[in-house]
Amino acid sequence: MTTTINQNSKSWYREPWPWLLMILPFTAIVLGAMLLWLAISTNDGLVTEDYYKQGQMVAETLVQSRRAQELGIAAGLRMTHDSIRVRLTARQADTPMPPALAVMLSHPTRAGLDQQSLLRPDGDAYVGNLQLPASGHWLVLIEDEAKTWRLMGSVVLPAANETLIGGGQPPAAGSR
Repeated sequence: MTTTINQNSKSWYREPWPWLLMILPFTAIVLGAMLLWLAISTNDGLVTEDYYKQGQMVAETLVQSRRAQELGIAAGLRMTHDSIRVRLTARQADTPMPPALAVMLSHPTRAGLDQQSLLRPDGDAYVGNLQLPASGHWLVLIEDEAKTWRLMGSVVLPAANETLIGGGQPPAAGSR
């Protein structure tokens, strides 16, 4: 039995097909290694280390929101390009007004645009400096300086009129 070797045949590594078939698994290995490196070396800002403390803070803020609701506190918010004006009202006329208000304006998805300001009384309103942020939906948090109550709402900027936040009725007895 004699075998004839074809002189025109090439070695396997000189053919393009094995290399084309090996490139897909090799690419998957390289990209998997890159993703592993990214997962290990970067910080996931959504996971917190002090989750218990933050859970307690959530309960505390709910108490503050209920307190504002019980007092019937409402805020009329008006923003210009470099200032903010908050007109504060309460259901009962004898409710003491705080010496200052803390206002935080935050974007729901872009934390780098968040701003905060301490507002001081000026006539019948509280006034402070705050740069008018980009247009769109913004969350507004208004607290008294002692942090005994807080109002939370949303505003769509730019707003031509005053935006009303809070002023709800207190919860009925026995409800949560």
